[in-house]
Amino acid sequence: MALLIMVACSPSLKVTSDYDKNANFQQYKSFAIDTFRQSESISQLNQNRIINAVRAEMTKKGFTENTSNPDVLVHISAIIKNKQSISSNSSYYGYGGGYRPYAWGGGMGASSYTTYSVDDYKDGSLIIDVADAKTKSLVWEGIGNREIDGPIKDPDTAVPAAISSIMKSFPPGSVAK
Repeated sequence: MALLIMVACSPSLKVTSDYDKNANFQQYKSFAIDTFRQSESISQLNQNRIINAVRAEMTKKGFTENTSNPDVLVHISAIIKNKQSISSNSSYYGYGGGYRPYAWGGGMGASSYTTYSVDDYKDGSLIIDVADAKTKSLVWEGIGNREIDGPIKDPDTAVPAAISSIMKSFPPGSVAK
């Protein structure tokens, strides 16, 4: 099953990020893609799309790839969870009485029913962590999350757009390009 379903850059892609306020991001000039972790099987094509999109974003932001002695390590995690959404709808019907000035009258019974709807779906998250290569401490994290509802039509365009959205605030204080 393709993880890239979740990284489609749709309005439902929720992006959050956080960073170490004490980190000096101006000292970082080079990077290396360190790990790619996944909770479910992701095709090699989709893994490559994600890695290449992260690599392109880092390069676009002025970083140089250096696998032997990088300043930062980039970790990518893809998590897919099976979830359920449960909703209910209750209806009331029947005959009722009427209010009269001196008495409550009538009533022929009433009835109600409730229907339940259970929808199964997949919740997908793509997490991009950037760690200082010397101290191994996390300095920035970006997360893209959305409900997975089906395959995307053009993953070669959608994946880079989603990665760009997730990494928009990296490095902190930079002006988004």
